[in-house]
Order: sequence, then C-alpha cells, then structure tokens
Amino acid sequence: MTNLNEMTAEEAARAIAAGEQTSEELVKACLGRVDAREETVLAWAHLDSELARNQARARDAEQAAGAELGPLHGVPVGIKDIIDTADLPTENGSDHFRGRRPTRDATCVALLKAAGAVIMGKTVTTEFAMTGQRGTRNPHDPERTPGGSSSGSGAAVADFMVPLALGSQTGGSVIRPASFCGTHGYKPTYGCISRHGVFILARALDHIGVYGKSLADLAIIGDVLMHHDPLDFDMRAHANGHLVEALADGGATPPRIAFIKGPPWAFADDYMDALFEGYIAGLGEAVQEVELSGIFDDALDAQQTVMDANLWSNLGPFIDNHADELLPETVRRITSGKGLAAVDYIQARELTDSLCAALDGLFEHYDCIVTAGAPGEAPMGLESTGNAVFQKIWTLTGLPAVTLPLLKGPNGMPVGVQVIGRKGCDGDLFRAAKWVEAQGA
Repeated sequence: MTNLNEMTAEEAARAIAAGEQTSEELVKACLGRVDAREETVLAWAHLDSELARNQARARDAEQAAGAELGPLHGVPVGIKDIIDTADLPTENGSDHFRGRRPTRDATCVALLKAAGAVIMGKTVTTEFAMTGQRGTRNPHDPERTPGGSSSGSGAAVADFMVPLALGSQTGGSVIRPASFCGTHGYKPTYGCISRHGVFILARALDHIGVYGKSLADLAIIGDVLMHHDPLDFDMRAHANGHLVEALADGGATPPRIAFIKGPPWAFADDYMDALFEGYIAGLGEAVQEVELSGIFDDALDAQQTVMDANLWSNLGPFIDNHADELLPETVRRITSGKGLAAVDYIQARELTDSLCAALDGLFEHYDCIVTAGAPGEAPMGLESTGNAVFQKIWTLTGLPAVTLPLLKGPNGMPVGVQVIGRKGCDGDLFRAAKWVEAQGA
C-alpha cells in the first residue's frame, strides 16, 4: 500500500508497534489527504495540524524510550464535535456554542489517549446532533448527503482522512452515515461506552458509536472504550464485549440469521426489495425471513415519542432564550416535543420494555438479525441527512448493531448491510458479522 492514510487502524497500529512506520508519518499522510479533499468533503469542524503532529511526535518519543504501547498507539482518531476535548473547541455544531473550550476531556477521549491514540481533530456534527445540516458532503458524490448526525465522522473515515472516528446515535446517527458513506460503523449495546462529557439529547437513547475501515478496527477501538464509568449513570456494570477476542475465534460457523424487514421497510427505496432478495439468497440456508409485526407496529412511534419528549425536556431552554442563534430545523425538532402528554411517554417506555423482551425471545432461536443499513443510497441534496427509520428500533431497544459496506445501489452508491445482535452480547454480534462479511455481496 503506497498511501499510509489508506491503512486500517489495525494495520497502522501493528506497523507502528513493529517500527515499520512512525505515528508522525501516518498523521502527516492523513493531514495530506485532508488538505487535498477537505474543500470538497467538509468533514472537519476543528483541525489543528500542529497539535496533531505534536501528539504523534510524543507517541514516537514514548515508543523510542521503551514505553508500553497501548492498542491504538500512534493511530489518529476523529472526534465528533459534541464530545468534549480539553485541547480543541467543542461547539456542538451550533453558532450558540461558538468558541466554547471545555476544560477537560470526555471519558471516551481520555480512554483513547490512554490507549495511545492521537486526537486528530473534531468532526462536523449537525446542530446539537439532530438534523440541522452543517455542510458535510458524501465523499462518493458531493451532491449527496453523508447522513447525520455524525456527518463528519462517517465521511472522514470513508474518505481516508482518518482511520477511526467517534460518532453518536440517538436515532440513526452512526449506522446511517456508515451505510451512506460506505464504511464500517458500530453502535454498541446501550450503556457500554460512557457519555460523560458528551452533549446529551436523550439519556434513554443516546449511544456513543465508532467508525473504522474494518470489523477489526471497530473491535479494537470498541474494547478501548467499553469500560465502566460511574459518571454515566446508565452504564452497564460489565460493559466490555471482548470484541478483539470474539473476532479471533469467530466467523467459521454460519450463524443462525433472521432477515427482517418490519415497519421500516415501508420507507425503503423501490430497488431495495430486489437488491436484498439477491443478497439474502446468496447467504444460503443460514437465513430465514422473520416478520416483525404486532407490538412492533408501534415501535417507530414509540421511539419518536421518547426522543421528542427528551428533546423538549433537555433543550427547551435553548428555545426560550437562544432560538435566534439556532437553525430553524433545530428549533422545529426541539419544539416537536412541547405538549407531549406524560401518559404518552409512559406508554412508549413501557412498550419499549415489551419490545426488548420480544427481541430477547427472538434471539433464543437466532444469533443475529440482518436488515438494510438505510432506506437506500444516500439521497441527493444537502438539506436532509436522510431517514433514520432503519436504526430507530435498535436504538430504542439498545441492541448492538454494525454496518458492513457490502452492497451498491443503482447509482453505484453504497448501501450497508446492518447486522444486529442480542442486547449485551456484542462479542457474539462480531462473530456473526465476521461470517456475514466473509460471504461478501
């Protein structure tokens, strides 16, 4: 490989540890790609090239001095601009927070630094991680959306600007950009990665997720980040999925796969039936089609109710005091929860419990669920980030999901295959996803 910036994080970490390349060389290559492409893609909110180089030099010096190397030693990572960083601004994609400088790192950033990573910069987010676009474009076609809200993170990894990036998902903000941009994305089980130091939309729904160039990349950074943090009240007691270990011993035996359409498929583009019919047939006897109906008919409405109520509860003061500094789309989204009745919220939360129980029962018979990563190819235009409908049920119920960049739509744009696992069983999800990916498209 001639371009260092095209290496996976796994390859880069191994090469740096072996002394075959330096962190400074890798960071220089990534910054060179940014210089060449940023004017087109617009993936970065804040990028201090000298700060990134200085971190890389420090990593190389540590290695030369014989320091013990972490799993991401010298590897650059992009950080979504709702995640606090002590040495870079965190503006939450909003003019209201322009110039904000946190005094400390979010827990997830601190864990990355402890693992030896280089924090390369802050990636563009939609305003408040909702749907108000901030200009990032799809690297495969700049006339199309990259998805959101983790727009810059998905686009930066897909365009070889950085091997890894952090995103977040409250509706579909990690998995959808991965599908649209043609890269690997991972949203872990709810409560597995700390959100301390991250702009909160809805505690009941917010997840930190990651982007990489391979399942191995997702596993490495996932293991780094999945550590219990008492500062996030919703964290699982034993969060670590041992993902690297799971990948090492998985993928040989075909998993039992449930192919699911369900309520989201009503929003799929016309060609998706034929595209997935052919793909699923290629997976052979490991797959059975399973219908999601009954209580699942109301699942999308329940997710919307929970999200809207939380947005108004958490962000309503911005409407009262700073609406003139916000995008109209942000104002619309926040105010959509105003006036929601408590009974509707309670019913939505109780339905969520029933959905979780039903899905747990499904996983008594199947090892993973396979469905589309998005309704289709990334839509044309930059006004919308696309429809999050294909992620909402799994976000609401907190199940882990990965997107594999396996398919192409009629215009040659990526369409991701989404693989969903049992709640709390992220290692098993990675084993199943490894087999699915090995079958190709």
